[in-house]
Amino acid sequence: MRYQGMDELKKSLEGIIETDGALRVVNPEKLRSQAIDRLVFNGVFHENDEIRRAARSLVRKSAGALGIHSASILPLYEARGRGECGGFTVPAINIRGLTYDMARAVFRAALRHQVGALIFEIARSEIGYTYQRPAEYAHAVMAAAIKEGFSGPLFIQGDHFQASQKNFAKNPQAEVQSLKDLIKEAIEAEFFNIDIDSSTLVDLSKPTVRAQQQDNCEVAAELTAFLRPLEPKGVSISVGGEIGEVGGKNSTVEELEAFMAGYREELDKRGRGFKGISKISVQTGTTHGGVPLPDGTIARVKIDFDTLGKLSQVSREKYGLAGAVQHGASTLPEEAFDHFPRRDCAEIHLATGFQNMLYDDPGFPQEVKKEIYDYLRKECAAEKKEGETDEQFIYKTRKKGFGPLKEKFWNLPEGFRKEIGRKLEERFEFLFKKLNVVNTVSLVREKVPLDGRELRVA
Repeated sequence: MRYQGMDELKKSLEGIIETDGALRVVNPEKLRSQAIDRLVFNGVFHENDEIRRAARSLVRKSAGALGIHSASILPLYEARGRGECGGFTVPAINIRGLTYDMARAVFRAALRHQVGALIFEIARSEIGYTYQRPAEYAHAVMAAAIKEGFSGPLFIQGDHFQASQKNFAKNPQAEVQSLKDLIKEAIEAEFFNIDIDSSTLVDLSKPTVRAQQQDNCEVAAELTAFLRPLEPKGVSISVGGEIGEVGGKNSTVEELEAFMAGYREELDKRGRGFKGISKISVQTGTTHGGVPLPDGTIARVKIDFDTLGKLSQVSREKYGLAGAVQHGASTLPEEAFDHFPRRDCAEIHLATGFQNMLYDDPGFPQEVKKEIYDYLRKECAAEKKEGETDEQFIYKTRKKGFGPLKEKFWNLPEGFRKEIGRKLEERFEFLFKKLNVVNTVSLVREKVPLDGRELRVA
């Protein structure tokens, strides 16, 4: 699969891609059937930096030539805030491993059901333990879009670009700078949707709700003001804020109002006219990854849908936002998903459930699973808590197998990858129907025009 040099890379694309002047895809079918699998692999794994960069550049330019453009979902969310559309919940899908195959399954389901309101995302923490920097993640997703024949706006998001409470307490400037560096890197990779999560800085020990939210307001405003000048011409990045850390106490309208007042005040200090957030993440009772029981199964949780609906309503009617965002939802029972569009929840984040489908599939090669789990027992031993069963420990840590053993996942048997791809596709279809995003392609293309934007190709 690895190219032996640049000459082989160029030769493999003869009659498929022409690069004299502006790149042209002269044979899209051959690109999809013969070239894209090798290009995406080399863009992820090749040890030679020149070849790796060339593969990524060719995928990005080819995507643009085929009508696939990374975009901001902001115009759609602003329209929602104005009451021009609603009744659906945009799925934001985190892919931790087997990224190319899983993204292909998403696109197949989306194309079959004309789903345009759809986000691919990766969190700051996931970037770390999955060994997927923003440019690599965007590369794999764009390659999957090419492979499956997708075209139109492609929404890629930085999820939970989260401030570390511990690091912030030690050195606030350094922690904020680390987030700025990540935001800049993500925008350069054409992440035009950024979720700022400074909710970790909320201090419930302070006497008033406004005081509790102050650090959250300041950091969110600082990062918003930082990213606006980095936007490519014609692009206005969709920025998300957060008022309650997932896994903590449920959010309130008072907290929403305190945050919005403080955030706007702090943003105006940094330059009047800066566009603010488009949505607000809240806590309604979920936990990232779910709560594993001693036997490794997941505890059922009760979501406060009344709170979710009220916060979504207030955020739209009072502040013009798209609505509230629900995190930690992929492990919820199936009957829960109908409620999100009914409560006009703007966006829902889905991650661990897809990871679980992969690991727990009976076709997953047992020798590979043993290698991964043995690695985790050795390298993550310090994370095991007293009284925790091995099943609980493995469930909580197996996400950390994706990075160090990334190529092992990539090279899983083709038969298994096809079968798990089929099962994932079915799951995405289920979610798209439940979240009411079927037949949203025309709405997205109406609200998110690409005319007039300057496409930047690395």
